[in-house]
Amino acid sequence: MTTILTEQQLELTIQRLCHQILEHHLHMENTVLIGLQPRGVYVSDRIAAQLKKQLGEEKVQYGKLDITFYRDDIRKELHVANQTDIPFSIEGKKVILIDDVLYTGRTIRAALDALLDYGRPAKVELCILIDRKSSRELPIQPDYAGKSIDSLISQKVKVLWKEKDGKEEVILL
Repeated sequence: MTTILTEQQLELTIQRLCHQILEHHLHMENTVLIGLQPRGVYVSDRIAAQLKKQLGEEKVQYGKLDITFYRDDIRKELHVANQTDIPFSIEGKKVILIDDVLYTGRTIRAALDALLDYGRPAKVELCILIDRKSSRELPIQPDYAGKSIDSLISQKVKVLWKEKDGKEEVILL
């Protein structure tokens, strides 16, 4: 087991992602955040909370998207759906998808399919906490990445959150 990010580094990384988003979307006008269920919402909750603290609650539109039935591996096992909560229109908006780990790109492909059921955004960007850059199966790259790592296919990146796992860190198994 190797530690990729400690609790303090994880907090700093999330702050940096917020700053990068604000550099490109200064007042968040016509921009919405969408966290991917299930594990992407932990990082997206924090990013949304920090942006709301900086800009004000009313300036940040934040939703959560369940992609369970859009995945191409759904046939292999039984999946329990999570909740989609997008209380605004994404039509013509700049959407920032947020997830914890970008690996093969299949989750993001599924998210793009699911997103189109809610409207046609003007632009979609991708914000990722950990980019496993050498493992891509699809031509998908993040616009904002907290940390990029090289890892073997046999290795697993695990993001631990206090709410779910009792501690915070990112580890490579």
